[in-house]
Amino acid sequence: MKNQNIRTEMLIGTEALNRLKESRVAVFGAGGVGGYAIEALARAGVGTIEIIDHDTVAPSNLNRQIIATHDTIGMEKTETAMKRIHSINPDIQVILHPVFYLPENSHLFEFEKMDYIVDAIDTVTAKVDLILKAQENGVPIISSMGTGNRLDPEQLHIMDIYETKGDPLARIMRHELRRRGVKKLCVVSSYEEPIKVITDLEGLETKGNSGRLSPGSSPFVPPAAGLMIASKVCRDLIGRK
Repeated sequence: MKNQNIRTEMLIGTEALNRLKESRVAVFGAGGVGGYAIEALARAGVGTIEIIDHDTVAPSNLNRQIIATHDTIGMEKTETAMKRIHSINPDIQVILHPVFYLPENSHLFEFEKMDYIVDAIDTVTAKVDLILKAQENGVPIISSMGTGNRLDPEQLHIMDIYETKGDPLARIMRHELRRRGVKKLCVVSSYEEPIKVITDLEGLETKGNSGRLSPGSSPFVPPAAGLMIASKVCRDLIGRK
C-alpha cells in the first residue's frame, strides 16, 4: 500500500524510511515485551523481522500479549505473530524460528545478517549467551530486564545494565555479564520494586521445568517496555537519538 508509512515518513524522511525497509531485526521472544516490539517494528516499516519463540498462546497471555486473543489460543506464537505482521504489511519478510533459544542451538541463527537484536527472553542462560553472540558478531542488541510483578510503566527507563537498580533480573545479569567481561549493555529496566504476588489463587499453576511460580503481570509494563525497545531500535537504525 503506497501511503501506508506516509505518517512515519513525515517524521523521519524518505531516506530513513528506506533504511528501515532494508533492515533486518531479530526479536527473541514474542511474549508481552517481544510481541509489542514486533508490532511496532512492523508498523514502523522494518523490512525483515526474524521471530524466535517456542511457545504457544495460552489463556494466561490474554491480559498483556498483543498476539493473544481467544481466536489464537493454542497457536504457535511465531506463526501468530507472522500472520499479524502480514495483516499490517504483507510486504514484510518474516523469518520464523519456533524454538527455545539456547547456547546449544545458537548455530541455527545467522547473526552476521542481523542489523539489530531484541532480547525479550526470560532465561538467564539464554539471555547471556545471546548477548555474547551479538557482541561477538558486532550486532547491536537491547535487552529487556524484568517487567513482571510491576504496575507502573512510567518507571521504565532505557539505560546501561550497570546503571540498573531495584530489578532482581538485572542484578543477576550484571553479575553474569561482569564475570564474562561484558562492559556495557543497553537495557530497558524498571526502578519499580517488584510487587509481592498473591499465591493462593484458585487455578494458579507453576510453569516450566523449574516448577517456579510464573510472575504476576499487567497490561501496562511489558507492552510499554516493548514499545520503548522498538523505538530505540528504529532510532538507532536511522541514526536518531
